Amino acid sequence: MMKPGEVLSKLNELVYSILLVGYKKCKENEHYSWEQSFHSLWFITKGKGELYIDGTSYPAEAGKIFFLKPNMNCERVSDTDDSLEYYFVRFTYASAYLYKEQWTFASEIESEFPLLGMYNLQNPPQVMNLLEQIYELKKHRGSIVMMKKKLLFTELLLTIIQDFKAQKITGDTTNSIDSTVDFLSSHYQEKITLNYLSQLAGMSESHYSRLFKKIIGYSPMDYLRHVRMDRAKELIVLSDFRLKAIAQSVGYHDEFYFSRTFKKVVGVSPTEFAKRHRTKRKLPEKN
Repeated sequence: MMKPGEVLSKLNELVYSILLVGYKKCKENEHYSWEQSFHSLWFITKGKGELYIDGTSYPAEAGKIFFLKPNMNCERVSDTDDSLEYYFVRFTYASAYLYKEQWTFASEIESEFPLLGMYNLQNPPQVMNLLEQIYELKKHRGSIVMMKKKLLFTELLLTIIQDFKAQKITGDTTNSIDSTVDFLSSHYQEKITLNYLSQLAGMSESHYSRLFKKIIGYSPMDYLRHVRMDRAKELIVLSDFRLKAIAQSVGYHDEFYFSRTFKKVVGVSPTEFAKRHRTKRKLPEKN
């Protein structure tokens, strides 16, 4: 499995449409085989059994969650005395995201879904609550209901990834990383080093860097660059500051280095970004 941060980055590139939501109560000792036709999420709420996916057996019991994809050969076996019950969501998706000022699109066939197979959850009630809300919406129709379903499904996926993160890294370690993220958001304009951040977190540089990337999805210094460039984009569009002043306000004393970094992160130069996003304005001349 990808690291939670990598999975979240991939999920963040996708848009979803829910095809069908249901709640299945199996019969005791029920055997059922099929070839999967849709991307599906299963969340086991009660009972015991087994789910065979392409010949591999997985325990199906309360709290387990499964992600299935088309063309999988599956078999569901419910326990003799404790039959299975589960929510299921059939969904489709496409890849559509903005990267460096360019939209990228890909169909479901061209973009692999990053979750597959069986996963354990540390906090199943949160997931169950969201599935219950999605299930209740099946009784209603309309554009507002469709949007609610999409939002709840996105929240469901986010909750699952947060659960995975909590399983890998818990307690004070997570809090230490979160505190440095808060620090970067408030002090991005200052001179900040990896050594200083690791000291704030009370870890070695290498350990801090690994954990930061596992939790956040970026390295610490790459995250800082993105925070600075996000603020710079706001200033370019919403202010009349000169480029040199904008560079200094986000922590760069060399405006040419700032411009190179901006283009690397955003995909276009500050001047080109201003042309695209300002309304009847021009970027002030450099000093």
